Amino acid sequence: MSEFLEYSLLGILSGGVTALVALSFVLIYKGTGVVNFAVGEVMMLGAYLYYAGAVTFELAPWLAFVIALAALAALAVVVERLVLRPLSGQAAVAVLMATIGMASIIHGVVEAKWGGDTYSPPTLLPRTPVNLGEILIPGTVLGNFAVAAVLIGAFLAFFRWSPTGIALRATASDPVTAATLGINVNAAQRLTWILSSLVGTVAGVLIASSAGLSPLLASAALSVFAAIILGGLDSVLGAIVASLIVGWVEAVAAGYLGGKTRDVVPYVVVLAILVVRPHGMFGTRTIERL
Repeated sequence: MSEFLEYSLLGILSGGVTALVALSFVLIYKGTGVVNFAVGEVMMLGAYLYYAGAVTFELAPWLAFVIALAALAALAVVVERLVLRPLSGQAAVAVLMATIGMASIIHGVVEAKWGGDTYSPPTLLPRTPVNLGEILIPGTVLGNFAVAAVLIGAFLAFFRWSPTGIALRATASDPVTAATLGINVNAAQRLTWILSSLVGTVAGVLIASSAGLSPLLASAALSVFAAIILGGLDSVLGAIVASLIVGWVEAVAAGYLGGKTRDVVPYVVVLAILVVRPHGMFGTRTIERL
């Protein structure tokens, strides 16, 4: 029982960072209807900029973190203005291909600058483990979950009660009606890309600080698709709940069946649930005329 509790707790805690990555995907999909395949590369770039600031330029870790966030926010503004806005009104596949192109460019630039070596960025959080009876929780895992929980809670409150958050929800739901009511749709979509980049940067820094930094960090975003599909592509709540479920399944599967099953069992569970609910647990159910 203690083993099961330890696996379960570690899985749920690790699911917090997974929820941040999933949130980065869902924000873009809700706002534009496009799956952003550059999320992983944005995470990676933010983590590398944090590493460069903290190690290469010997800045305080918190200052390097703030600079990385500002840099990725500025990049999101440039990309939205110069690449994505000209594609407004085009087929969704055009924007999707643009995100794949951006991912390739970012990946190439990072590998050209830093190579394929693995680096160890300084951590923003304490590494002291926490003992809960017979269960040992690494300090970084607990700290990462706490940061993710606070950030996700702030986002939920922002979308629920702030005028700007409500405007973003209205734009995502019906851009034409939102524009009629006086909402600046372009500004709302630009803010969506900024928020997605900021969330991705936070997730990238947390993952790199605890697991190491290399170009392989970008592939971590692809493993989040199980949670996104399970929760529903357009549901923030679904992304959070599904990420915790997938984290738990991965940890329990790895603990009892071996590490090689970690990436297989969650997708088996997802497929089983999607047979019953094709739109995910919390996704919007669409009805189409045949």
